[in-house]
Amino acid sequence: MSTPKRIKQMRMEAHQQQKKERELRKLFFAPTSKKREFVPYEKPKSTVFARETPYYPSFSSAPTKTELLGNDTPKQEPMQYSGDYIVGIATMHKSNMVPVGREDNPKDYSTMRRN
Repeated sequence: MSTPKRIKQMRMEAHQQQKKERELRKLFFAPTSKKREFVPYEKPKSTVFARETPYYPSFSSAPTKTELLGNDTPKQEPMQYSGDYIVGIATMHKSNMVPVGREDNPKDYSTMRRN
């Protein structure tokens, strides 16, 4: 069986009345808090919070000891194709470069580009 309608209505009105009373108590009877005196924060003197960072000297343009002695690495020679299979480079689409071999027909690449 369910609760009759009039009892539900009375319960709802009681809840609303209690809610209003709580709100009024909050407004008029605010909890009294003791005011404390302001005490500024003092950092403990025994503890050091600074972190130690290593010293990195800045770059100097003066010649170093190895530069004066000539211990530098030699300049790298440019890379160059020394074979005989590749005869040229074809462009397929926009900047897509394709190597053209000795047996390949360059006309095939030109028709592919236009199709």
